[in-house]
Amino acid sequence: MLDSFEIFTVSGIVLWSKTYSPINRAIVNSFITDVFIEERSPQNIRITNDLSATKNPSYKHNKHTIKWTTVKELGLIFVAVYRSLLHLTWIDKLVDNIKIIFVDLYADQLRNSHTTLVDCKFDAYFDQHIQEVEKAAPSSDIKHLNSRYLDDDYRFTPDLVQEESPVLPSFLLRGEIKRSVRKGNTLNIQDSIKPSTKSASIEEIPSCMIKPYIKVPDGHLITEKIGRPSRSSRKARRTADTSTTYASSDEMQLQKSRASKNLTAKKGRKWDANNLPDEDDGLPLDYSEHNDATPSKSEIRIEDRAIAKSDKESWGRTTDNGRFVLKDLDDQITSILNSDNCKENNTTIHNGILGSSFNTIKGLVRNVVGGKTLTKENLHKFMKEMEDHLLRKNVAREAVLRLCEGVETELIGLKTGNFESVQSRINTAMESSLKKILTPTSSLNLIREIDAVTKPSSILMQKKRPYVMSIVGVNGVGKSTNLSKICYFLLQNKYKVLVVAGDTFRSGAVEQLAVHVRNLQELTEREGGEVKLYQKGYGKDAANVARDAITFATQEEFDVVLIDTAGRRHNDQRLMSSLEKFAKFANPDKILMVAEALVGTDSVAQARNFNDAFGNGRALDGFIISKCDTVGDMIGTVVSMVHATSVPVLFVGVGQHYSDLRNLSVKWAVEKLLSSN
Repeated sequence: MLDSFEIFTVSGIVLWSKTYSPINRAIVNSFITDVFIEERSPQNIRITNDLSATKNPSYKHNKHTIKWTTVKELGLIFVAVYRSLLHLTWIDKLVDNIKIIFVDLYADQLRNSHTTLVDCKFDAYFDQHIQEVEKAAPSSDIKHLNSRYLDDDYRFTPDLVQEESPVLPSFLLRGEIKRSVRKGNTLNIQDSIKPSTKSASIEEIPSCMIKPYIKVPDGHLITEKIGRPSRSSRKARRTADTSTTYASSDEMQLQKSRASKNLTAKKGRKWDANNLPDEDDGLPLDYSEHNDATPSKSEIRIEDRAIAKSDKESWGRTTDNGRFVLKDLDDQITSILNSDNCKENNTTIHNGILGSSFNTIKGLVRNVVGGKTLTKENLHKFMKEMEDHLLRKNVAREAVLRLCEGVETELIGLKTGNFESVQSRINTAMESSLKKILTPTSSLNLIREIDAVTKPSSILMQKKRPYVMSIVGVNGVGKSTNLSKICYFLLQNKYKVLVVAGDTFRSGAVEQLAVHVRNLQELTEREGGEVKLYQKGYGKDAANVARDAITFATQEEFDVVLIDTAGRRHNDQRLMSSLEKFAKFANPDKILMVAEALVGTDSVAQARNFNDAFGNGRALDGFIISKCDTVGDMIGTVVSMVHATSVPVLFVGVGQHYSDLRNLSVKWAVEKLLSSN
């Protein structure tokens, strides 16, 4: 819904820009001329009273509105351009937060007097934050858009529909129809507009408003009688709709050709006593369309190139020793915005005597409980509120009760500090407990573990072998997709990877991995590394397939083996029992379970059943929490899984692309769990 966002200096240098829909440059140029050069304040420069203009000033030019803000000490101007008919309630928040993030990242370069050009690689930060604010946007944005079109006084400007473009008579002449109705007349509309190579700006007309109106071909006359529709049967309405359907000359010819084909009667086939055709005319019984023009490998790669291409800096960074490591989820943007909020809070506190505001006085009155000894009775109410809060965050009840009991036991008998409330003390203790649960007790450096196996030290006298990883989980959580994401991450580090199709049960599982491997092979030409698929088809024993694949990988000197497995119900012992044999035959270095973030209270049972399914002395080594981009701040599954098994979270899935893989930031997860949003 945003057309363009630009960041430039007062001297006219564009530092960064992002365009979603092409706009006329005269819009921004007119804004700069009126506001900053001539310093005029006409009617189109004002702070409106609608929901989208609660803070920043706006500038209107024809059908576009500009929201803008400045940073005077750095000479920066931040501009967001969008359609005036859209009431975007989140536009002010976007402008302000982008200003905070950009200044935090590039302020030092801009303050340097010797800087002539600032290299602003800001796309990843902007894309991530605009997705967050759009997700948090209320549905009223769309309601405002629709109500604007339903306004009788609204009229199209010449810019909205291009010249010589086909129009929608029922939509454009709605006011004229209503005026004719008041006079009791019947409106006749002659559509004499000729087709043109130019097309109307359909993007500016919502689909919800186009559907109720009939598309009028050239040369047809519409007689529209306005009045209250009479009640009729469903069959009569269907007949009436069919009778008012028009067809162009091309459509009429197509219908005639289809009708002529249907006139040819199908010949009956005669069968003998042995159910064999008595008279075989030699015609094939396969009537599906066959396309002999098979696309070449180069054509396939050109098609996949746009899908697979991604910016490394958007999801990771390269270390000094040349290794590519993943970013933590939302770590940088969240920390920047939080630090800015802390600065604002500190500024508010230091202004006047203790802030001299009503909120500060109210806070002091509420917090006059310092030195109070905490007992089970005065903790009960607050602990109940904390339980309900964590349950709303999708934490399993078993984990919630254990967390709250631990915090309550820890606090009983302690005294609150000066001007410290009971609720504040509980929040601090709960934050500490959550961090203790989510923080892994051992290193999760996957690259280091792979190098230790594929490049063993000569002192240890170990033989070089491939590093084996297997992916398990219930049905439909994204095992194959996350396996491909891990493979893409390993390709950035120039590893030679063998993907094993260990799901020999689900129809289409082998073909799905083949598509992923084909896309990833395109990446090997640009990123380095090598990836191949090992598959034995369907119906085979997955444990034997995995063992044969590891033998093949050792002979071909692969660095990493990624084994996909079939999805299975965690409470079906018949299906779970085969995992023990799989663990013995494959003997993987790391077994990862994929669990989706929206699983709910069943997460504890899933984690425990899979953790206990690999036999004595073997358990899960880590979790991959998928679909975290679908739950907002309700990420309680992370706590439930770790609480049930004491197994850490290794990766977090945040989308459907190969680069949508992140490390879990414990600090970010705890803030989300304790937030009141």
